[in-house]
Amino acid sequence: MARKTFDEPTNPYHYTLHCIGGKWKMTILHEIHTYGKIHFNETLKVLPVSEKVLSQQLKELLDDGLIRRVVHEDQFPPAIDYELTVEGARLIPALDILYIWSIRQMDARQVPIDADAFVVHQSEKYVDALRDIMEANDFWPDAECRRRGGRTKRT
Repeated sequence: MARKTFDEPTNPYHYTLHCIGGKWKMTILHEIHTYGKIHFNETLKVLPVSEKVLSQQLKELLDDGLIRRVVHEDQFPPAIDYELTVEGARLIPALDILYIWSIRQMDARQVPIDADAFVVHQSEKYVDALRDIMEANDFWPDAECRRRGGRTKRT
């Protein structure tokens, strides 16, 4: 599918969805924010995403100015990192709000929550905002929870 060009007046919500609406885009942005940068092959090992989809999502994030591709030509073969741009970094607080809202909404509607959602979001801002849900579902950002592979418990 061809990507939309924005030659005509555009609804800001539609533009936002265009920029972050891919299945893996928000996760990729969070990974880059968390680790400062990502490498293509390492990301393929961590996320259950195909090489084709990851490549496409990165290309679209690059085209939309949310990430930049940094080539380290002083190495052989050249290493390539993906980092957030200033605009990408400005988006992170909005993604945090969406993530916290989503967990709360899923919990309220009794939608099973993937334990990995808590394993990868362990910083204080997430724990503080979601402590009640984490405790109620036996999800806790510690080594034991990761070993147990904690899953949502619903009665």
